[in-house]
Amino acid sequence: MALPVRDQVKYWSIASVVFLGTVWLLGDVMLPFVLAMAIAYMLDPIADRLEKLGLSRALATVVITICAAIIFLIIALAVVPTLVRQATDLVEIAPQLFEDLQAFLRKHVPDLFNENTQIHQSLMQIGETIKSRGGELLSTALSSVMSLFNVLMIMFLVPVITFYLLMDWDRMVEKVDLMLPRDHAPVVRRLASQIDRTLASFIRGQGTVCLILGAFYAAALMLVGLKFGLVTGAIAGALTFIPYVGALVGGVLSIGLALFQFWGGETMVDGETVMMSTDWLRIGLVIGIFAIGQFFEGNILTPNLVGSSIGLHPVLLIFALTVFGTLFGFVGMLIAVPVAASIGVVARFGIEQYQNSRLYTGLTHDEQARHKASNDTDDQ
Repeated sequence: MALPVRDQVKYWSIASVVFLGTVWLLGDVMLPFVLAMAIAYMLDPIADRLEKLGLSRALATVVITICAAIIFLIIALAVVPTLVRQATDLVEIAPQLFEDLQAFLRKHVPDLFNENTQIHQSLMQIGETIKSRGGELLSTALSSVMSLFNVLMIMFLVPVITFYLLMDWDRMVEKVDLMLPRDHAPVVRRLASQIDRTLASFIRGQGTVCLILGAFYAAALMLVGLKFGLVTGAIAGALTFIPYVGALVGGVLSIGLALFQFWGGETMVDGETVMMSTDWLRIGLVIGIFAIGQFFEGNILTPNLVGSSIGLHPVLLIFALTVFGTLFGFVGMLIAVPVAASIGVVARFGIEQYQNSRLYTGLTHDEQARHKASNDTDDQ
């Protein structure tokens, strides 16, 4: 006999509070385990496919690990140094970018720079902040990253944990299934299957879209000669994970950098003032790159790799990332997508149950007739 609903709600509520409290207390201690679990989840279909080809689970895990190590080394040696250098240069040049923007606006929109206006005061304050805090911000960010992703975790801990999780993934799923409450096991399995499909289509599919778009943007922007093409493409590709945000931020950043680099103006060469013409072709190419990227994302990549409906509304995703990131830091952002997917599936299940309940449908015609007859009898 199942426990009363009130007791079940109480126990599951306690379990949820304990889970969230553990995440909040342990924080960065859980980070390598959360990262390893996310990586193992993404690689599990590859391991399953290799098993179907005749490899054992252990051998499939070894093959995946070796391939991942080779790819990581190639990226670390070929891409990361350039990416770090461009990011550093971009932060250093930020004050000059702001000053050039001021000069452009002062020339074309002089009213914005009336010293008595609030806009002028705000712009000046932003400029001073960038000048005084730009280097400090980069230093803080890099130190935070190094403290977060320390060498031990990157080079040893996460790969080792991922290896063991990937090897035992199917057995762990079976163990969890055996621990489900027997009365609710079929419903929990159905909800878990829906959550898995949502996560698979979003994380694996959208992750692939991010990699493809990031590589395309970075390569194309560098080919047209944009100085910070690699870091701009990486930012645009990474933010594509959040619908519409990647295109907006990446497009604004790259077009702004293109205007800064290719816009004509006066410059000093050997003590003489030289007028430089605006390179409209390259500015147009930068705009065209993002237009092409958005076309392929919306019409080819997302429909084929992610699907037309994944059950994760952009507003729900952004809300989950904001809340969990604020409460639990980087670990919270990692678990935000699974939590958002779970909430979406459970919410749809709750709506389905409500629409099949008496509260929504009311009484049938026969039940209404019997109810009316019963009331008439009582009145007599």
